[in-house]
Amino acid sequence: MSKRRATITAVGHYVPEKVLTNLDLEKMVDTNDEWIRTRTGIRERRILEQGATSDLCVKAIERLLERRKIEASEIDLIIVATVTPDMFFPATACIVQERIGATKAWGYDLSAACSGFLYALVAGSQFIESGAYSKVLVVGADKMSSILDYTDRNTCILFGDGGAAVLLEPSEAPEFGIIDHRLYADGSGGAYLYMKGGGSLNPATHETVDKRMHYIYQDGKSVFKGAIKGMADVSLEIIERNNLTGQDIAWLVPHQANLRIIDATADRMGLDRSKVMINIDRYGNTTAATIPLCLSEWWEAGKLRRGQKIVLASFGAGYTWGAVLINWSLESPKGS
Repeated sequence: MSKRRATITAVGHYVPEKVLTNLDLEKMVDTNDEWIRTRTGIRERRILEQGATSDLCVKAIERLLERRKIEASEIDLIIVATVTPDMFFPATACIVQERIGATKAWGYDLSAACSGFLYALVAGSQFIESGAYSKVLVVGADKMSSILDYTDRNTCILFGDGGAAVLLEPSEAPEFGIIDHRLYADGSGGAYLYMKGGGSLNPATHETVDKRMHYIYQDGKSVFKGAIKGMADVSLEIIERNNLTGQDIAWLVPHQANLRIIDATADRMGLDRSKVMINIDRYGNTTAATIPLCLSEWWEAGKLRRGQKIVLASFGAGYTWGAVLINWSLESPKGS
């Protein structure tokens, strides 16, 4: 018997209307547009002024359901990858379940920072492959502006808000869907990218607020060094494991953290920049949302077509990193 394989059958995304440009940031913190662009590739990012991460999730899912032409009541499971949940509990997945009317679904949140979507995608695919469920929503969403210190020029320039979702279902043909994955973690990396305040180690107090412990801290050089190696290595590993080369890959879908990291990953795989999905210039780093946001935009534009082999790759706090190989099955909305 052939393996029951999970495949992506619908995509959807949402970004807030408010645009925060590099020129806007020049008025808020000691930085400038040229410095940000040359070091990161970012020109602007979106900011959710009112609302929470669940709002980003719901809007992305509603778009997905409309495209797939199904009701929320048909969903079996909701996995939300995020580091900015609405609150510690209940899980944002439960909030989303109630808001969209997914009365049959259960759900949970998954925290793996910028690798969160890949971790959740692999987890969701196992529920499909096992035969336990047939419709699994995997969402990556973060309201990063809620944990940014806009006096810290090292971090506030990097991140934006956004949400995106994919629907996993059993593939109609065994050659399509999620083919392989490689996921990794190295807890020693936790010293270089974290938010110390708010958890059980450092519950919220006047002292933790005064010490600005509820904001992201990043040792940029250490994270850059880890990411540029980790993401490039795992991307090359996933294609070599499957006897492929860069010529076989239609698209690299990298986590959008830094354009130099993206370029290094493409170079390691032997890919031309024309085969790399890049939207960091418009959205910055939306953490768990970056990869599904690319998928949704490229599919919507008719650039992502059935039968294309694509590699998703990420690196994030933890450290966490990984890659997923997919033989894309969803027909382009604009035809082939």
